[in-house]
Amino acid sequence: MAQYLYEALDKGGKQVKGIIDASSEDVIIEKLHGMGYYPLKVVPHKKKASEVDLMSLPVLRNIFHRVKFKHVVTFTRQLATLIDAGLPILRSLFILQEQQESVMFKQKIGEMAKDIESGASLSDAMGKHKKVFDNLYVNMVRAGEIGGVLESVLNKIAEFLEKRQALKSKVRSAMMYPVVVMVMANLIVGFILIFIIPRFAEIFAQLGAKLPAPTMALVHASNILIHHGPWVVLGIIIIFLLYNKINKYRNGKLVIDKLKMKIPGIGELVTKVAISRFADTLSTLINAGVPILQALDIVRDTSGNEVITRAMEKVYSSVKDGETIHEPLAESKVFPPLVIHMVAVGEETGAIDHMLTKVAEAYEREVNDMVNALTSIMEPLLIVFLGVIIGSIVVALYLPYFMIPSIIGKD
Repeated sequence: MAQYLYEALDKGGKQVKGIIDASSEDVIIEKLHGMGYYPLKVVPHKKKASEVDLMSLPVLRNIFHRVKFKHVVTFTRQLATLIDAGLPILRSLFILQEQQESVMFKQKIGEMAKDIESGASLSDAMGKHKKVFDNLYVNMVRAGEIGGVLESVLNKIAEFLEKRQALKSKVRSAMMYPVVVMVMANLIVGFILIFIIPRFAEIFAQLGAKLPAPTMALVHASNILIHHGPWVVLGIIIIFLLYNKINKYRNGKLVIDKLKMKIPGIGELVTKVAISRFADTLSTLINAGVPILQALDIVRDTSGNEVITRAMEKVYSSVKDGETIHEPLAESKVFPPLVIHMVAVGEETGAIDHMLTKVAEAYEREVNDMVNALTSIMEPLLIVFLGVIIGSIVVALYLPYFMIPSIIGKD
């Protein structure tokens, strides 16, 4: 597909310029008319020799022009606004393509517009780009198209994505601090063991006395790291790769997720995040008009936790057989009684989406409180931990010096 440079007048008579990818000049003119512009000039865009398009290479394009989450949310909000203002979907897509910063996303929007021009629906066009629009997104858009409330559903999608990302960012930022501290602690200890301890070991050897146990342990650790350092690093890499490999298999992921949910302190947070995500996703889908079985199928695929996924499979089978949702939830032993009772009441009253929204809001507040509490506790604990590690090393290094007077006395 070639690039064309155009000049046109908008409805206010203002001159606009830009570059659009298209198969021919006629297609460009048609697109400009669809955007409400009056074309003045359309010519092929010729790049200078210095303008080598390295981003046309697939590898570099994927690295530097990935579609970011914020681009999808902004696109969703703006598309809802344009449709609500009465603009046709095709024209709305052309406008959003024109102002899109991401090269990759601009290309995706162009492909979607081309599919819609060929007679496809918006949901079908989005469904071809699963790396940008997941099943949840596509099915909610499809429900909005069927119900004639597309702009309302798009706003709900944007709100849902923003809430989910905010929760994820909050948990990630809380976990980031201890990870950074532990990495820095390991680097400091590694530096001491590799560069500082050998110098002290030479001095200790000159003393000729038997070293205290803590000092001997420190010297041995230094020798292991110096002489077998590459093997230690290789072992860590193998463990990391093995973890990723196991996590790719459902049974392996189930074991890992169960272990995560049982870690003292952290496990409760992981469980509450999973329940909040389940309730929020299912309530959003039902509220958007997605059929219950299809909604459960999507929740199963987007839960991010294999324990919840297995529970959703049982719920799906139960509902398919005409039974309730809350009974298999209770059997999973993951969901607290409060959640199960609220879901049961929602089923009885026909307001399950409302009850699930209440559950999601309640657990979101609990997650926020837990993250704040963990952050406030973690900081002093990590400082004490670092102090103990560094202090132990310093004490182990200087213990032999207290033996010098006795050694001199013997001589």
